[in-house]
Amino acid sequence: MPPKDPSREAHFPAIERKYGEKMSYWFKVMKEVEGKKYPEQIAHLRENYGFSQAHANALVMYSRGSISSKRFDTPTAFYKSVTPDQAKTMRKIFKTILDKYPKAELVIAWNQPMIRINENYVFGASASTKRVLMSPWSADVIADFAPKMTDLNVLKKTIGVPNDWDVDTKLILALVKARLAEIK
Repeated sequence: MPPKDPSREAHFPAIERKYGEKMSYWFKVMKEVEGKKYPEQIAHLRENYGFSQAHANALVMYSRGSISSKRFDTPTAFYKSVTPDQAKTMRKIFKTILDKYPKAELVIAWNQPMIRINENYVFGASASTKRVLMSPWSADVIADFAPKMTDLNVLKKTIGVPNDWDVDTKLILALVKARLAEIK
């Protein structure tokens, strides 16, 4: 589950406890590496102070002006961040699932639209430049269905479909049904 408080500041008490300095100290450290690229700033904190990736990311991103990891409050807000074809394809995918499973809810988790049923994530989608990426939240489900998806870009954790994909509702519902069987 995503953290309850997506603000970068939510990490500050743990940073102070774990690394033994007040945040004012860490902000001074960040001033020393101001202007460097993100990977260099992360490496500086990890190599010189033993920061975890999560803590380094929180401090670096906060110092760069990003005070929250949450980018979208609603699926509609997410759809505005992708191309019209991608948004149309994703809406159709999620409508297919929601029509079949009325107790399902469409939520934003990890800054992407996801279908959740009884606190379990069942299906998600995101977008890359060339395709919409779908995931039934199971590498096993994807592997089981891979022979039926030779025309799609099947990877270990995602299934890539064209941005303007003519949604295969039978495939979508079969993937969701297999995922639900897996989590029962």
